[in-house]
Amino acid sequence: MPSLKYFSKPFIFLLSTLIATPVLAHTVQMSGDVGATFHIEPNDNPQAGKPSLAWFALTHRSGRIIPLSQCNCQLAVYAVPHEKNASPLISPILKAVNGDRYQGIPGAEITFPTVGEYELKLSGYPKKNTGYNGRFIPFTLTYKIIVAGS
Repeated sequence: MPSLKYFSKPFIFLLSTLIATPVLAHTVQMSGDVGATFHIEPNDNPQAGKPSLAWFALTHRSGRIIPLSQCNCQLAVYAVPHEKNASPLISPILKAVNGDRYQGIPGAEITFPTVGEYELKLSGYPKKNTGYNGRFIPFTLTYKIIVAGS
């Protein structure tokens, strides 16, 4: 993981605020110069067979939010455990959603087929001809979640 000295003060403040706010129950990950806050409805407690909205608030180290319109993002969902080169169980289509105070961030509706542990893998790179053209390093973020029974 890169040293925090490479990140801007607004990014570090945002990251520390999200980490220090347990009421939100969001998960924060970093990859290269991109950080993301992950949340899944309802209340970070998805249930098998019921649709859940997952969203990712992407933030560049400069502190700027990266909207889906400026990122070629893809989401893959795997059952845990899975083989290293396994195909995703689900590849949901990402759409621009609003989550908490974030606007136009990547999100997807996911219906987990069974109770158990899953891995969500979000990857992305900058879209050409946007404000972030080449301005962030391609990233891959991985989140593990437990899906409960209904």
